[in-house]
Amino acid sequence: MFGLGTQELLIILVLVMIVFGAGKIPQVGGALGKGLRNFKKGIKDVDDDIEEGQVEELEEKKKTDD
Repeated sequence: MFGLGTQELLIILVLVMIVFGAGKIPQVGGALGKGLRNFKKGIKDVDDDIEEGQVEELEEKKKTDD
C-alpha cells in the first residue's frame, strides 16, 4: 500500500490524532468519504456524457450515410 510499512502508518495515525484530535477523526473521515463519492460520481457523469455524445455522433453519421 503505497510502500508504507506498519511503523509509518502508526506514525501517520498518531500525527493525525494530534492535529485533529480523537473526536474530530470521524468527522474528517466522513467528509473525506463524501468527497470521494462526489468525485467518483462526477467522473461517472462525465464518462456517461462522453459516451452519449459518441452514440449521437454515430447516429448522425448513419443518417448522413443513408
